[in-house]
Amino acid sequence: MDLYILRHGIAVEPGTPGYETDADRPLTPEGERKLRQIADAMRALELSFDLILSSPYLRARQTAEIVAATLGARKRLEMSDALTPSGSIKKLVELLKRREPSPESVLLVGHEPYLSELISLLLSGKESFAVVMKKGGLCKLTTESLKPGRCATLQWLLTPKQMALMA
Repeated sequence: MDLYILRHGIAVEPGTPGYETDADRPLTPEGERKLRQIADAMRALELSFDLILSSPYLRARQTAEIVAATLGARKRLEMSDALTPSGSIKKLVELLKRREPSPESVLLVGHEPYLSELISLLLSGKESFAVVMKKGGLCKLTTESLKPGRCATLQWLLTPKQMALMA
């Protein structure tokens, strides 16, 4: 399985008046613009996904929707509470393992520090391995057998600036 892990784009700051909860914070206009560049880079890389799984938080959902629209994959987009900031890596892994048919290529869209902890756990077996995911950063892992522990290999980790150069 190829696991692509994308952090949401630049969002309205926490505590901004008008946004009651963390889950309500949208992407900023700059965040949307940069995400379109990142999605264009993903298209240039000829990425395609059997499943796009996103946190239901607004900024992550908007990020996933931009990517899905750019790649013509809206019908493969689903939301999962397992990708919220307080989500469970174990539940996420189980959710992916139960999918029938088993997806070969999955895009996960979510938040920090959850995504770094997920990458760390799948690469090293520990959640404390230092990984930095910039807003709009994209990581590719491969695994033969997904489990909540050391099971994956890092193929690449791209910053938003690197992706903008590819668009």
